[in-house]
Order: sequence, then C-alpha cells, then structure tokens
Amino acid sequence: MILLCTGYSYTRHRCSTSSSSIWKRKRSAVAVYSIKMIRRGLTANRRCYSSSAIAAKKWIYAKVFKGEPTQQNFQLVDENLPALKDGEIIAQAEYISVDPYMRPYMMAYPAGSLMIGGQVGKVIDSKNASFPVGASIFGQFGWRSHTVCNPNTMKTDIPYVLPSFGNLPISLGLGVLGMPGNTAYFGLQEVCSPKKGETVVVSGAAGAVGNHVGQIAKNLGCRVVGIAGSDAKCQWLKDLGFDETINYKTANVYAELKKAAPKGVDVYFDNVGGQISESVIKLMNLYGRIAVCGTISNYNTSIDKVTDPLRQMVFKQLKMEGFVVWRWNDRWLEGIEANLRWINEGKLKWHETVTEGFENLPVAFMDMLKGGNTGKAVVKIINT
Repeated sequence: MILLCTGYSYTRHRCSTSSSSIWKRKRSAVAVYSIKMIRRGLTANRRCYSSSAIAAKKWIYAKVFKGEPTQQNFQLVDENLPALKDGEIIAQAEYISVDPYMRPYMMAYPAGSLMIGGQVGKVIDSKNASFPVGASIFGQFGWRSHTVCNPNTMKTDIPYVLPSFGNLPISLGLGVLGMPGNTAYFGLQEVCSPKKGETVVVSGAAGAVGNHVGQIAKNLGCRVVGIAGSDAKCQWLKDLGFDETINYKTANVYAELKKAAPKGVDVYFDNVGGQISESVIKLMNLYGRIAVCGTISNYNTSIDKVTDPLRQMVFKQLKMEGFVVWRWNDRWLEGIEANLRWINEGKLKWHETVTEGFENLPVAFMDMLKGGNTGKAVVKIINT
C-alpha cells in the first residue's frame, strides 16, 4: 500500500478491542513521502546486509529544550555504520517509543547528542549466536534507524530478544509488554501494595502507564478513579472499567474527587505532579500510599507552586515513594509474562497511538507531551 500526502503526517490508533484502525490527520513539516507496507515474514526481511550499504539515519538533540519542544530542537542526519565485528549485530528499527521521561532526561545531555529512547527492531545481520538474523529485539538504541552493537560487552541497557507475543503486534514490546507495562505492574504493586476494596486514584490515567495501572487495580478488586484531559479519554477509561473519571481541564479536581471517592483515597499513582497531586493528597486516608512515577505537568513549564504536603504526610502518616522501573531489572520477564497473561485472559486491554515514518519522530514526541496520545505513543518506521 502506498500513501502519498502533502503537508500532513498520519497517526493511527489501534487497540485490543477493535480490529480496525482509526487514522487522524496532523499537520507536519513533511512535504511528500511514500509509505510501503511490507508484510512480516517475507524472506527479504531475513537476509543479511552490508553495513556500508545501509542508508542509516538518526535524530540529534540539536538545541537545548526551553519550554515546549519545537522542530528546531531536532536535526535529522545521516550516519555511517561500522563494519560488523565478532559478537556484533545490526538492528533495524521497526518501532520507536516516544515517552514523557525523554523531555527531562535530555536536559542532562549537551546539544548534539543522540535523542534517547527505546525501540523494537529486527536483527538484519549478526555475528552473535544469541541474536540470530530475523530475531525481534528491544534495545535502548535511541532515535536511530539502524544500530550496530555488541550485547556481550554492554554493561547497562543491554538489549534482549523479545519473548513470543503470539498474534499480538510486536510494538507492544514498547508498551503494555515493555517498559510502561512493567512500570505499572511493579510500581503499583511493589510501591503501593493495594488491597481489595481500597480506592486507587491515577493521574495521567489515559497514558501508557496510567490506564494500565487502573486496570491492574481493578483486577485486584479496588475502586479506581482516573484523572485525564478530555471527555473522550474519560469515556475510554470508563470503557476499560474505571469506576469514576475526572476531566481536569473542565472540572474542579478537588470537588469532583470528593464525590468520586467519598471514603477518601488509599492509593495514589502520580504521573503528573503539580496542582492535581495537591488536590489528591488532601483527600488521602490514614496510612495512604503514593507512588510518584512522573511529573509531566512541569516538564515543559516552570514548576507549580503548591501547598507544602508535609503536614498531610505527618498527620495522615502517608508514605510517598518515587521510583524508576529499572529497579526491577532482575524481574523484568516476570512483569511481561504477567501482563501477557492478563491480556490473553481478557483482563487487560491496550491502545496505541501510532505515528508512521522515521521523519515524524519529533512530531509524535511533541504531540505526546501535549496529551495528543491515548495509551502508548509509538512511531512505526517504514523500511523499504
């Protein structure tokens, strides 16, 4: 299938509850491009390549972020790949993740650095028996179309061969069956220890992590309230089984949460920080638990001034703990297998916002930071 467009990029929404895809048109700087859809499993995709013959590209962090990212913060450049050595592989990107954490993390990198991020790719050449040609792998390879690496010599961010997902799309290795899925799985259960009958509140609830947290909480027998940024997202959360939802853009969060959680809040999974979190913390019950996963409300702006929460922490004896999912690296497959089991049992649904084209990575990233995605935001790389 060939798609030709002028002045637009196309974003597709796909989910576990529908076999159809919904396309949303978005303006971008792209003039004309063609997309060639190639079915998985063709023998052409399993051949070996000479690294010198590959037209590799990467996105550079061209200008330090100040406020909301713009196209001027990114630069697309060609990259020459080295000849393959013993133990090395060439991975060709198939899907690249765009996530909120990239915005604050990149502030630690100088201009000119490679944009960070995870991707699902296919091994197209290999001198490493553990990573055969044709294998689908996950790697923290950043925003690049092709990567040469030796997994045996890497100390951190070691790539791994994805387990079989059955008939599910391989892109889920960036979402519900990858880092966001494990963030929800371990963050909720290990940090908050929710109990049956308790009330769990999730901010950023329509994002990749938030909706997953809410579904796990429902599986554990909790009452779940989700906070999101549009009526459509709130309705989607209700469709997933959330008991109550609040559109923070149109409602008074504190007043609505008092009605949605009349017995107070036992567990708060925080993805946003700021004034929303201030409202939730005021309604926490004695011995409440708070998992701080993210603070996206201030990634692009100055930090909100909010009421000091320490009085609430002391007199309600609350526990607040920040975490990064890599804490559970030694249990990584446990999370993937548990989430896959819930999907197969019909207890966990997923949704992706898919943007097509390597050239559209900055567009997808900027849109995600503005809340344009529902579920996991990924970019599908069209390899010709």
